Amino acid sequence: MESMQSIDHERWTKRLSREMSAAWAIARKDMRIYYLKPNIIVSGIFFPLFMFLAFALGKNVPPGTLIPGLISITLLFSASSIEPVSIPIERRVKTFERLLSAPISLHSLVSGESLSGFLYSLGIACLPLAVGVIVFGTPIVNVPILVISMLLTAFCFATLGTLFAAYPTENVGEVMSLLNTVRLPLIFISGVFIPISTMPKIGREIALISPLTYGNDMIEYAYTGKSLFSPLLDIMVLVIFILIFQITANYLYKKFNE
Repeated sequence: MESMQSIDHERWTKRLSREMSAAWAIARKDMRIYYLKPNIIVSGIFFPLFMFLAFALGKNVPPGTLIPGLISITLLFSASSIEPVSIPIERRVKTFERLLSAPISLHSLVSGESLSGFLYSLGIACLPLAVGVIVFGTPIVNVPILVISMLLTAFCFATLGTLFAAYPTENVGEVMSLLNTVRLPLIFISGVFIPISTMPKIGREIALISPLTYGNDMIEYAYTGKSLFSPLLDIMVLVIFILIFQITANYLYKKFNE
């Protein structure tokens, strides 16, 4: 009996190691090929920056206090920009079918694609973080919460980007158009520009279904020590969103590629 359990454990460990290696190989491939694509640089860096400046410059507040919101927007756009570009392109050149036919699970495929967006967004989000600390001297009250919030928010929106990239098209613009119908409203209902506490009741209720609400809430807490929800609740909700996006993405890739 113990021998059978040992064999099962060894098989499970080997399979887990193989799936993790496959996910990392997919992420590394995207990192090498797509990180410097012009449309990714525009949608992941310049677009959130210019959008933030357009709404923030008119506010009569110290620039350093706007850093948490800039980090939130940067994470949203940069994390969800890799997969909607890479997957349609790979469908067009017929390399995505190789991934689907490889002896790996869909979960590894989704996780690997999401991992590339996750790592990309963390690197990009370090730029406003560094500007806040070095240029404006913006204090960080709780560093561990900031790290956790950035990790969870980045992976949440990286998985969202992978989910939208499941749409069966070879046209990058089609996926980006669909994705922007979600990303743009999220900015205005999630407390980045308008505090949720000042919104009308309907606005506050809609904000509760936005993952950016909880990511931005945690980042604000890390900088100011004040938040709308407790950090523990923010963490729990972001984890739930990640699971929902992962499960839905797995289902869609299976459905569209049967």
